[in-house]
Amino acid sequence: MQHRIIVLGAGYTGAIAAGRLAKRLRRDDVAITLVNAEPDFVERVRMHQLAVGQDLKPRPFSEMFAGTGVELKLAKVTGVDVDRKTVAVLDANGAEELEYDSLVYALGSGWNDQGVPGTAEHAHEIASRPGALRLRERLARLDAGQPVVVVGGGLTGLEAATEIAEARPDLDVALAARGGLGDWLSPKGRGHLRKVFGKLGITVHEHTAVTGVEADRVATADGTSIPAAVTVWTTGFAVHPIAKATTLEVAETGQIVVDGTLRSVSHPDVYAVGDAALVMGPGDKPLRMSCASGTPSAWQAADAIAARLTGGKLPNVALRYFNQCISLGRREGLIQYVTADDRAVRAALTGRLAAVYKELVCKGAAWGVANPTLGMPTRRRRVVREQAQASSTVKVPA
Repeated sequence: MQHRIIVLGAGYTGAIAAGRLAKRLRRDDVAITLVNAEPDFVERVRMHQLAVGQDLKPRPFSEMFAGTGVELKLAKVTGVDVDRKTVAVLDANGAEELEYDSLVYALGSGWNDQGVPGTAEHAHEIASRPGALRLRERLARLDAGQPVVVVGGGLTGLEAATEIAEARPDLDVALAARGGLGDWLSPKGRGHLRKVFGKLGITVHEHTAVTGVEADRVATADGTSIPAAVTVWTTGFAVHPIAKATTLEVAETGQIVVDGTLRSVSHPDVYAVGDAALVMGPGDKPLRMSCASGTPSAWQAADAIAARLTGGKLPNVALRYFNQCISLGRREGLIQYVTADDRAVRAALTGRLAAVYKELVCKGAAWGVANPTLGMPTRRRRVVREQAQASSTVKVPA
């Protein structure tokens, strides 16, 4: 019998994991099923571009996985039973239950409204394609001079505010940040950020906590309000809730607790990658939810599964950071170099060259999904039945 591998979610991490597994294992030994609700790959790192009216290159999975042996199942995941080793899905034909021997959980994350009143009803999000398209439609209807407020001073907020301001210079764009503008960046990075924001005419409300969202304004903790015909909410991500409803060991965030090979510490036949996994990085700090964390985690998990099934050597690659790549519209960018544990150092690349660098990173990320072994020669190895059985056996302490 074939070893059944199911990958849930086809974002950057899930798609990479499925494709890499197909490159590592003999096709007649494994059945790899990739479950996703949409038929094409979504470049999540470009949702701010989609929101302002830019069109993105279509990337259908039917082309991406043609001839690889990966079977794409278009369905929504509705539940996972990790004790029975089944996945409940809903597709065009109705409800179905899929059985697996190994599971890669890559359902990722969505926007996090932080429980702030009015956010779910009145704010827009760009953590998903549907959200970005709704914002795109709303922005297109705005008349000149109307106010747009981006809430959240992290990477997503910076990119959204600058993209909107550049694409629609006729709008009154503002950013509300709980801390200082780019306060985690180096002095050079912060200086460049302020320069770009000033050039684009973006009003910055620093050290401002938003406590409520209404249809035409946001309320702040100091009792004032900021006019907002459109509010864009970018205050972090929340993981998909399905994992927390299982018997998997999860953190308070709902992320699956994994070891260094991205294997669940409670269920050895389950691997979690990307935003869904609580991965400890350098300095014993959890890796942040990002494409920069997710891609290497997908490589690590796929290689670990392949090694355990074939009796090979387990990967032992330290997951670390090198830089933070921030687009500031289409003509400006900021590449902040960081330590392994993601702390800014003095060096930073700015300006047009940084914008080109960030664009190459985005293109490279999409290319890496379609080329999960980065163009390197691969050898598909045969699954060892004893290894396959041992890899999914729960070891009960004596």
